[in-house]
Order: sequence, then structure tokens, then C-alpha cells
Amino acid sequence: MNKRMAARAASTWVISAAVLALAACSKEAPQGPPPGKPKVGVVTLKAEPVTLSTELPGRVSALRIAEVRPQVSGIVQKRLFVEGGEVKQGEQLYQIDPSLYQAEVNSRRAALVRAEAAARTASVLAQRYKPLAETRAVSRQTYDDAVSQREQSQADVASAKAALETARINLVYTKVLAPIGGLIGRSNVTEGALVTASQANALATVQQIDPIYVDVTQSSVQLLRLQEDAAAGRIKRANSVGDAAVTLTMEDGTSYAQPGVLKFSEVTVDPGTGSILLRAEFPNPNRRLLPGMFVRAKVESGVAEKGLLVPQRGVTRSQRGTPTALIVNAENKVELREIKADRAIGDKWLVTEGLAEGDRVVVEGLQSVRPGAEVEVMDPKAAADAKAAQQGQGAAGAAK
Repeated sequence: MNKRMAARAASTWVISAAVLALAACSKEAPQGPPPGKPKVGVVTLKAEPVTLSTELPGRVSALRIAEVRPQVSGIVQKRLFVEGGEVKQGEQLYQIDPSLYQAEVNSRRAALVRAEAAARTASVLAQRYKPLAETRAVSRQTYDDAVSQREQSQADVASAKAALETARINLVYTKVLAPIGGLIGRSNVTEGALVTASQANALATVQQIDPIYVDVTQSSVQLLRLQEDAAAGRIKRANSVGDAAVTLTMEDGTSYAQPGVLKFSEVTVDPGTGSILLRAEFPNPNRRLLPGMFVRAKVESGVAEKGLLVPQRGVTRSQRGTPTALIVNAENKVELREIKADRAIGDKWLVTEGLAEGDRVVVEGLQSVRPGAEVEVMDPKAAADAKAAQQGQGAAGAAK
């Protein structure tokens, strides 16, 4: 009997425990406080002058290039420069055999002496015939012939002087001189080679590379856009010559230390590429820029005096690809604006349409809000910290 009563008591305890467990499971979890307004970080737009620049591809070219060619024919006797070195203007580069040209100078000098002697004789004869012609001791014709002979002999003297000067110039040309100062390349001829006047092949090439030019190309579409913006008053263009600053990025990605100045803008569009040539001048004291190098040039094209810069993280695109931004109005409600982003400047967009000075653009918490929602405005950093803390709490709860 006692065993049966003990069994009943145990069954009753098990059933009671099960009922209590089911009751505990059936109770709903306690509801937390209702969620508050979404917190978003905003940036208040402020109009400010923004320097506009365009990055363009370019090639380095020498300031001056002179191809050295002989002006007289002959055999090259000497090469007087070091290939790849620097030469000064007027420095002798080659010596051509001067023997024939020296002989020509001597011959022309003798011809001049002969012409001068004949001129003196003709002058004395004309002076002698003049009083005789006045007294009719000789005919007038004889006197006129003497005067004509004197003038002809004077012309012969002038011709002989010109021929002597030509011979002297040709003798000087046997010394091939550097037409400009700069760096000289390799020599295309050696001692003993025969060269001819005005030959097609240059003996060597001299290039002046300090300062140096950088030629860049800008599309005509970009030029038209700048002109339209300037005409509408959206930007103030830099002067095309002597005012716009230019900076360079080298082939290896490094920046060139010294800035340049825009010197020249072509007046015609290349029909093959639809681009316009711009030429900038850079100092090159260390010879870091060499002709033929590929570079990227950043050219200042103007200034947007009332530019609006919006952080790129605050700009999204619609399904149609149109740039959009969320702003918080005076009632702390979110609005969607379609904007026009003209260009990227660093980590920001230059917005020309759709936004105005004083607008509050959402840059933090974009994913948690929708147009029309009422939000709590915070500093972007504070909003980012709050979001990070919330995510951290959610991860900790999931781990438990």
C-alpha cells in the first residue's frame, strides 16, 4: 500500500513539473520599449570657391630641337663633342677638311687685288681725260668710254669682294657649330665620312630641355562644356595662356615636384581625334623630364565660385542611373533629390543641380531610412559610432 501511494505521489510531481514548464514556454517574451527615430549623420552644404582641374594625357617634348647638317661638302676630319653631353651655342662639333675652301679664299683674294688695281687705273684715266675733253683735245666719246670703264672696274671690285666673302663663309662652314645650346645625341657620322651640303641625314641632334614642353590633348567636348559653364556664370575660367597652373604625374605614378604654366592652346581641332592641343612649360633643372616621356597633366580649367561639394558616400544612383541624394528638411523628414554631379574632386562630387546651400545631405545611415521618414539628425561621426555600437550589441546578443 505504501509503495502504491509513493508511486502516485511521484507521478503527480512529474505532471506538475510538466505543466509548469508548458506554462513557462507559453508566456510571451517581454516587449522592449518601442524603437526611436532613426539616427542619421548629415553634412550641411556650404557654397565655396572650387578650383576645377582636368587630368589629361600628354607627351614631353623639347623646348628646341636643332638637327645639325653640313653646309659645305667634304671629308669629316674630327668629331669634337662627347655623345650625350651638353654643348653650348656656337661650340664646334665637327671639322670638315678645309683645304679646298682655303684655296678658294686665296684665289678670291687675288682676284680682288686684280680688280682693285684695274679700278685704280680706270679712275686715273677718267680723271686725265676730263680736262682734255673740256678743251676738245680728245673726243667726248673717248672720255665717256673712260668713265664707263671706271664704273665697270668699281663694279668688278664689289663683285670680287662678294666672292671673297662667300669663300670666307664656306671656309667658316668647315667648322660645324652647334646652332643652339643643349644636350646632343649620338653622332651619325665618324671621322673619314664624306658629307655633302644640305644632305637629308643629320650629323647629330641638339635638344634644349630646360625648360621643357609638355603637350597634352583635350577633347573638344570638354572645351565646349567649359565654355558653356563660363557663359552661364557657373565657373570663372582661367586665362588660356600664362595663368593656368599645370601639375604632372610621371609614368611610375610619382608626382613631378615643380609646377608648370599653360603657354599655348591650339586654335583648331584635330579632325582625326576631335581634340585640341595644349602646351605647358615646366622647369627641368635635374633633367628628369626627357623628350618622348608619357605623363599625365592636371590642368586648372577654371574656378566654380559657388561650388557645392557633396561627399561621395552621400550620393547614390537610381535604377535609371540618375544620381540621387537624401536630404533632411526643416521638419527633420527625409526627402529624395535627383542631382547633377558634374565631376569628382577628391572624395566628393561637385553638384551643379538639385541641391542648394544649406541643404542637409545624409551621409551616414542611408540604408536605415526612406523618403518621408522622420529622423534624428546627428554629426556624421557620432552617427557612425552609434551604428557601430548597435551592430556590436547585436553581434553580442547573437553570440549568447
